[in-house]
Amino acid sequence: MNIAMSILKLLGSMALFLYGMTLMSGALQKVAGEKLRSFLSSMTNNTFKRIFTGLAVTASIQSSAATTLMVVSFVNAGLLTLAQSIGVIMGANIGTTVSAWLLALVGFSGSITTFTIPLIALGFILMMFRSKKKKSIGELIIGFAIMFLGLSMVQQAVDHKYLEYVKDAVNGWSDLGFLGILLCVLIGSILTMILQSSAAMMALTLVMCNNGLHFEMGAALVLGENIGTTLTANIAASVANTSARRAALGHSFFNVTGVIWVLLLFHPFLWLVSKLIMLLGFDNPLDASVTGVSILCSIAMVHTLFNICNTALLVGFTNHIVKFVTKMIPGRPEDEVFKLQYIYGGPLSTAELSLGQAKSEILHFLEICRQQYNCAIEAINEKDNEKFEELYSKLENYESITDKIEFEIGKYLNDVAEGDLSEESSRRIHGMFKVISELESIGDSGFNIGRILQRRNNHGATFDSTMLTKINNMMNLILKGFDAMEENLKLGYKNIQDISNAQDIEQEINIYRNTLKEEHLKKLEQNSYNYMTGVYYIDLINECEQVGDFMINISEAVIEIK
Repeated sequence: MNIAMSILKLLGSMALFLYGMTLMSGALQKVAGEKLRSFLSSMTNNTFKRIFTGLAVTASIQSSAATTLMVVSFVNAGLLTLAQSIGVIMGANIGTTVSAWLLALVGFSGSITTFTIPLIALGFILMMFRSKKKKSIGELIIGFAIMFLGLSMVQQAVDHKYLEYVKDAVNGWSDLGFLGILLCVLIGSILTMILQSSAAMMALTLVMCNNGLHFEMGAALVLGENIGTTLTANIAASVANTSARRAALGHSFFNVTGVIWVLLLFHPFLWLVSKLIMLLGFDNPLDASVTGVSILCSIAMVHTLFNICNTALLVGFTNHIVKFVTKMIPGRPEDEVFKLQYIYGGPLSTAELSLGQAKSEILHFLEICRQQYNCAIEAINEKDNEKFEELYSKLENYESITDKIEFEIGKYLNDVAEGDLSEESSRRIHGMFKVISELESIGDSGFNIGRILQRRNNHGATFDSTMLTKINNMMNLILKGFDAMEENLKLGYKNIQDISNAQDIEQEINIYRNTLKEEHLKKLEQNSYNYMTGVYYIDLINECEQVGDFMINISEAVIEIK
């Protein structure tokens, strides 16, 4: 019973530590907001910048998993190439070692736990303010305090005599020689996969080393953590596109390769760590009698030196890594056109980071609609009934696709909206709902054009060359409308100044519709063409004018977010 209670206390303590780290990381991302995404997507001009970007972002938000997930989402969205993503992931691996030093230098100091409760009180006071930024800072402080409170409780749990058996058993593996090292690497990998946090496993390793775990065994656990931490990105990428899965595999390849060469040079590597630690003024960790902050900082140094050396060694082979993962995950025909391209696996950790993915998906939605109207133009001009039926089926399929995409994006936005939103994010979500609704209406109109043409064919009517010219002119205006709409959506609410481009096109469409309508009435009076032919003709023109209304609504939705 006592053993079970000890294990439950340890699990509860780890859960508290993880909750604090998650809260702190999420709050940091909220405070940074869109700036993080902009920084991560822009600082990729050369290899050094890529590594620095990954390092800086991960050191800022204290979560390599969050950085890696953002990288995978950027690759999935086409904002980063595979080679760029691998450079950023290398930097993220270095950045994540900051948390190890923070825990080693501060986390085991008795004074830090003394301030945890007052820090929670301070954070709670800040969360009472109406300002979203102050609330996020309050969350950050509370997360920081809870993280160290959890670490303190983990220490107490590991101090229990029953859990001492675990530490003694791991130390006993040192008698197995290299096999014992491999067992520690395996255990470190498995536990990190289970905890889904290398920082949590690092905390547990530091606690055990602080309570007598041998330096060699602790170092082997750290190597295992670097393998286990890659699981997060691979899980996220499993439902993404080919490029994103390659990026996640590149992360795994990078870390596993690093662990292999360090294991081959394990003792020389630890000797180098000991020399660096002694240069910093700490005791030699290879001395079995050394404990306290010296052994803790030595474990942190293993983590840091491993990632720095591995990056220095493999950064020159980035293109080879790209070729390897490309061969391992060969290209395949793209999934059905209606499958989402940029949204996968649910929202990212904060709304501010998730809405960038939604924007990319909306632009993809727009492109699907444009393809539908190119198909409609073919159908308008097709004289062969068999080929027309094929085009009609495509138009019908596109209409079904737009329905599905609207539903999926709407569902995603609903999930994002359940999070803690800033006022700006709330406006963005409202605007996005309006945009996808209008795009779905554009898809309906595209199919309506096909149905009008089919009814015309069923009644044996045909458009003469003059009618076809005028219909094609109207469709060309619609395609210009797509261009203006895409430009405004890409600019976004922050950069857009006005929507005169969309307004001009909408006005052209209205004027042209009115002109054709007047001509149509005169033609009917003059019996220039069959009445039913005229009905189908003017129905097409009216449908196109309605599309122009949907398009201007989308541009208005963008500028209304301001």
